[in-house]
Amino acid sequence: MSYETAVASMFALGHELAQTPSHKFDLAHMRVLLDALGHPQRAYPSVLIAGTNGKGSTAATLASILQVSGLKTGLYTSPHLARINERIRINGVEISDDEFARLHGSVDQLADRLIAKGELPWHPSFFEMMTAIAFSHFAEQRVEIAVLEVGMGGRLDATNVVEPSVSVITDISLDHQKFLGNTVGEIAREKAGIIRQRGVVVTLPQQPEANDVIGNTILDLDAVGVNAVQYVPPVTPGSEESRVWIADHRSPRSHYRLEVLGKEILIESPLVGRHQLRNVALAIAAAVELSKRGLRGISAESIERGVEQTRWPGRFQIVADREDWPEIVLDVAHNPAGAWALRSALSERYQDRPLIFVFGAMRDKAISEMAEILFPMAGTVIATRPSNPRSASPEEIREAAKRTGTAIEVVPDVPAAVARARELAAGKSAIVVSGSIYLVGDVMRALQLRS
Repeated sequence: MSYETAVASMFALGHELAQTPSHKFDLAHMRVLLDALGHPQRAYPSVLIAGTNGKGSTAATLASILQVSGLKTGLYTSPHLARINERIRINGVEISDDEFARLHGSVDQLADRLIAKGELPWHPSFFEMMTAIAFSHFAEQRVEIAVLEVGMGGRLDATNVVEPSVSVITDISLDHQKFLGNTVGEIAREKAGIIRQRGVVVTLPQQPEANDVIGNTILDLDAVGVNAVQYVPPVTPGSEESRVWIADHRSPRSHYRLEVLGKEILIESPLVGRHQLRNVALAIAAAVELSKRGLRGISAESIERGVEQTRWPGRFQIVADREDWPEIVLDVAHNPAGAWALRSALSERYQDRPLIFVFGAMRDKAISEMAEILFPMAGTVIATRPSNPRSASPEEIREAAKRTGTAIEVVPDVPAAVARARELAAGKSAIVVSGSIYLVGDVMRALQLRS
């Protein structure tokens, strides 16, 4: 089977959220598949990361720390920006096309045999297939540890078949209510499903409903709760001592000092914005816990270098080196909490500078809420349609955002929308691309940027 055929076969399964909850959420079927594969997920220790926002950033930072510490590190994330291979990496290198095609063929054929024998009722979903391929790749390549980002929820997510050395829960807010529940408390219960009996879970204080659920789960399971707050730098408005940004035009970075493993280190993270301070803190705390539990190589110095070397595109990524182009900000914020985080970061960097937004979102997202948060910052918004069947039309975006009073232009084609934003910016404004990871991926392809 060719790589192109394998990818087409994956997408023919349908979008990972397009299936019914019963098809999406069934760990018994995932365990049947992994049992037939020889339980590849048991070949290495793992860290499991759940949350609504920030879990990808936390995972990427932790994986970078572990790699710099000399550990062969697998990283499994979702979704992808440009290519499906991005989801499965070892020491920062994506799975090759040939390896993806080979492993897809093996898992796919095995699934068909299990269905024929009546051991599976239907074919594994897109996300179950991806997870099985990732586990198999990591086992074959003999990684020493895998960092796994939960796809959605936690309790019944396909990744939750592992027995994590450490679980991490990032910030929780409303998202995917159709699958996870209509309140923060209900969603937190799904996320807390990654906590194990007498296991270790790294968290930070957040909304009271989420705190209550996570805290009670820790007590019920006799787990060890680790508060990462000591690794979040104090930030007091107006205080030079607590500044956390380097306002470099081309490459802004968070910049602050912390005491880690008994030593003071300098944190210089490419993940900027107040919200990213929390994600970096969670990654550092998880690394410290792994060190305490005997994982070799982790030191204050490797944590410092690992944070600095983190690469996680599309998260307040600034493109400022294109001749005759204005500065472009790429950010995958796709729910109200993410929109608030983006607004805060934009306010710090651009203050009173005018902004042109290119905005596209999935139809099932809180578009009107995101618009009310972000669009008042814009001189003009270009509403467009990402290349995903769940995308809202530009007209639906304009209708959802009409209360903002912002000028909204409709340009359905993404490359044309970017070109129109460039024309409107005319060297005086910055362009902000946000609303969906699929939109950011489309724009990166249009601009020929590496993901």
